[in-house]
Amino acid sequence: MALIADFFSLLDSLLGGAAYFPIALLGVGLIFTVYLGFPQIRFFKHGWSVLLGKHTSNSDPGDTSHFQALSTALSGTVGTGNIGGVAFAIFLGGPAALFWMWATAFLGMTTKFVEVSISHKYRKQDDKGQMAGGPMYYMEYGLGMKWLAVFFAVATVISSFGSGNMPQANNMASGIETSFGIAPYMSGLLFAALMAFVIVGGVRRIAAVAATLVPTMGVLYALGAFAVIFSNIDQVIPSFFSVFQYAFTGSAAAGGFLGASFAYAFNRGVNRGLYSNEAGQGSAPIAHASAKTKEPVAEGMVSILEPFIDTLVICTLTGLVILSSGVWQEKFPTTFSQTDTEILAGVYDDQNPIHVSQLAAHLDLVPPENDPVRALSGIIFVQAGQPDTSKVTFIHNRSVAENVRVLQQGEPFNGTMVVENGKVSDASLVLTGDSLLHSVPLTAKAFERSFLGNYGGLLVTIGLTLFAFSTAIAWSYYGDRAVTYLFGTSWVMPYRCLYVLGFFVATIADTSLIWLISAVTVALMTLPNLIGMLLMHEEVKQMTKEYWHKVRMIQPDSPKDS
Repeated sequence: MALIADFFSLLDSLLGGAAYFPIALLGVGLIFTVYLGFPQIRFFKHGWSVLLGKHTSNSDPGDTSHFQALSTALSGTVGTGNIGGVAFAIFLGGPAALFWMWATAFLGMTTKFVEVSISHKYRKQDDKGQMAGGPMYYMEYGLGMKWLAVFFAVATVISSFGSGNMPQANNMASGIETSFGIAPYMSGLLFAALMAFVIVGGVRRIAAVAATLVPTMGVLYALGAFAVIFSNIDQVIPSFFSVFQYAFTGSAAAGGFLGASFAYAFNRGVNRGLYSNEAGQGSAPIAHASAKTKEPVAEGMVSILEPFIDTLVICTLTGLVILSSGVWQEKFPTTFSQTDTEILAGVYDDQNPIHVSQLAAHLDLVPPENDPVRALSGIIFVQAGQPDTSKVTFIHNRSVAENVRVLQQGEPFNGTMVVENGKVSDASLVLTGDSLLHSVPLTAKAFERSFLGNYGGLLVTIGLTLFAFSTAIAWSYYGDRAVTYLFGTSWVMPYRCLYVLGFFVATIADTSLIWLISAVTVALMTLPNLIGMLLMHEEVKQMTKEYWHKVRMIQPDSPKDS
């Protein structure tokens, strides 16, 4: 497992985790924002009017309404990224990461507009009469670059598992087990069966389920978030300002949090922002391709609303809940995952400023060349589950772990524990102790810091279940359309069966490894889509001008471009 994790960590460092990736993502959004004259602001109001059906007809070609297409796209984005992803970003980069999630969302509104508009223009009907669209179609028929289209479609199929399937199933099962004590395989079987029922019905059934789930789960989650915020109202304003205070400097150490450099907070904030709203990834255009409209630009304007709802509203609520409650800097009892554990040679104290600085640099994206912190290779004596910590430090979840225990088959371990390059060699040994939390467990702890008490954690579990399930069904459709493009409709059913199987298997997999896989697959979709969008810049601008001309012909008193 460690070798697999190291492999995906390497890939992530070359793709989504590389310094160029967030710059490229934000850069494309910024270029189009200036080039098109801030469409996320000027077209925002018109997007709502299109959503309400004021500019289209039911007789227009397509399979779903604007609202259903938006709900499907939102169900693909409003998922564990909103509950676990925000927590993961703050865990990695501190409050500053939330600022860069906001920046990604604001510029992502323009990115969504561009990718949806041009993809919708080149959508096709498959041999069963259903609309098929997405970046692979504009890449082939707009750019004449079929090789790029095939690469994107393959990446989409892979990402449907790595981004839309496995993280959702894993976090959902973990949350249900924590809250209700139900074994992951049991919840996995139940929801895999529900998944099969929904996705067999195709886009119409998926859209119908999404149109019901998305508003319901959004309202429930928002009510719970406001309960926490009001319970910690005295910390809301300081938390809000801390986001801006550290945006360009990196977040300072606080409590068990060791701090994060500007580069680290920037990179992880942008990455988590992308994972949450998927702007630039190319997934949303696949959902919007099914919408009933003759005007691609109109559907592009509807898509502007997605990053706003997903990140600027829902993710902000999650971020304020976590920051105002203070749980992001506190240590809690937990079972250590191998991926997030490192045993260091030497004793480090997170109350010592020099040690904190050294550990933060060691855990950064690019540790210093003269890094004094070294991973342990050697042995540790353990007696009655208590390891000898006189010469070593246990790091878990980017924090100095405390009260570490070593268990074997649930019982305290006695003997010698072999450590190689910071990792425990014997896979039968389980480490427990107090450390920082991340992802869904962190958000659950935050929701308990209110008058809701333990019911807050249950609300997170319910919200997570709805979020995760809706995201997974939306991504099954994205993969379905990519498979259709690559191999034809005859391959859709085998893909759906494999998708359901993957959903079940992921419920019992390592959470940290799943997040690594998802980060890699997100980048594999995003990079070719960003390239394609830039090459289509002139066409999208001309499409926008023509659309406003048509609107003014029908409604002469309408504003020029708003």
